[in-house]
This record gives sequence, structure tokens and C-alpha cells, in this order.
Amino acid sequence: MLAQAPIKKRTRPDWLKIKLTTSGKFLETQKLIRENNLHTVCEEARCPNIYECWGRQTATIMILGDTCTRSCGFCSVKTGKPLAIDILEPVRTGHTVKAMKLRHVVITSVDRDDLKNDYGADIWAKTIQQIRIQAPNCTIEVLTPDFRDYRPAFEKVFQAAPDIFSHNIECVQRISKAVRPQSDWNRSFAILRASIDWGLQTKTGMMVGMGENDSEVLETMQEIADLGISIFNIGQYLQPTLNHLPVQRFVHPDIFKMYKEKALGMGFAVVESGPLVRSSYHADEQVQRLESINN
Repeated sequence: MLAQAPIKKRTRPDWLKIKLTTSGKFLETQKLIRENNLHTVCEEARCPNIYECWGRQTATIMILGDTCTRSCGFCSVKTGKPLAIDILEPVRTGHTVKAMKLRHVVITSVDRDDLKNDYGADIWAKTIQQIRIQAPNCTIEVLTPDFRDYRPAFEKVFQAAPDIFSHNIECVQRISKAVRPQSDWNRSFAILRASIDWGLQTKTGMMVGMGENDSEVLETMQEIADLGISIFNIGQYLQPTLNHLPVQRFVHPDIFKMYKEKALGMGFAVVESGPLVRSSYHADEQVQRLESINN
């Protein structure tokens, strides 16, 4: 297995350099999101693939506002005290999905630990329902928080019957507390198990370059494969700002190829592995591949 030394400088290798292009479809997607007063994780999390995805008229819509109650060391979404829930957000989200003529949509959200009754699960369920009403031919993927392992909350989302339920494990267990101090690795593992037990097609993802080693990555992959996860994504962590956790290593594309080969051998149906892979990268193509495998 290839050994890679920690990176002392923030200079990115050539394989992480991206050519930025703004197309007409990018501007059209941007216009629709602005007009409907919605947020996207593409912008809030400074995703490196925003130009590619928006150019293909795909986006990950972020509900429950743009302010998170947690402060994970890798994430550039702002933290603080969120605004009150917008009860019309599900309707506007459904309208935007319809206007974009999407065949597949990914919905995510900030953590809302301030909403003690259900941590935002009601808005989640209503958003899924509105998309079903306004865009009935669109498949729905949800990338949720952990709802603090409150079963009535995440089961409300399960009952809304998304086509794909996703929750990210984010990193290997050993470094999880340093990476996500307000979250719990076992809690994430538990919600993934609950989704599978409910009978949902389930997806997760993780980052590398945060202090783990390849043996730990493979061990984590095996643990989640054993749960029965259908789709697995793995990509390079990139430091959003100097205030976030530093990159410990830049993982070579050949290592990502190895991850993919190992993951498929572990039983994942669909695997996306590469330096620029993120949670929702090519999600529309992933669901098509999963459908073809299941059929």
C-alpha cells in the first residue's frame, strides 16, 4: 500500500486543479435558486464541483436555513443561532425541482439541534411530500443530519419514503471526535443501520486526508459494507479556509482507484471514488446505475 507523508503546505497537486467554466445552464440554475430564496450546499460548503453540476442543471438543495448549530472542523457552512423555520420552504423547494425539470434531486440540511421537538424532521417530510406532488417523476435522495439519534424524528423522514436515504459517516472512527466534536460516529452508524432495517436504499460517504491511514479507511469501508449500504462515496478533504482543519495528505488518484476496487469487492452496489468526489457528485447517475443493477 502506498505511504503518503503529511502535507505541510496548502498547495494542491495538479490532479486537484479545476478549470472553472460558467455556462448558460449554470446561470439558469443559479437564477432559479435565487428566485425561490433557497440555499444549496454547493455554495454554502464551497463545493469544487459546483460549475460542473450546475452546468448539468443538478444541485443539492439545503433546507432549514443556512446556519448550522454545529461546527464541524471540515465544513464551511456558517454556524450560529439559526432563524425560525420557514414553513413555505417545502413548497418553494418543490416548485424549484419542477422548474428545473429534474429527474433526480438531492436534499440536505444544516443541523438544527435547536428544534428540540423533532430537529427539523417535519420540514424534511413535508419537503419530500411537496416534491412528490409537484415533480412526481423525480427521484428523491435525502442527505440528512443524525437528528441526535431521536427515533421519532428520523422515522418521520423514513415514512416519507425517499428513494435514497443518505447520511455521511464522514471519516474513520479514530479521528471522528476531532473532526466532528458535536457529533458521534456510533450515532451516524446507528442511523444508517436503522435506514437499512426500514428497507430503504441507503448511501454514505467519507473524506480522506484528515489524519487517517489507508488501513483505517479500508476497515471503515468494510464495517459499513457489512451493514448493507448500497452506495458509497469517498473523496479528498480540502480545507475551505485557514480556520478549518488542515489537510494531512493529498491522496493520489491511484489510491482512489484502489479504494473503488476494494469497495466493490466488499459488496457495495455503486461506488464513486476520486479526489473531487463529494456526497452528491453524479447522484443522478448513481441512482440510474442502482436501478439497472436491481432490475
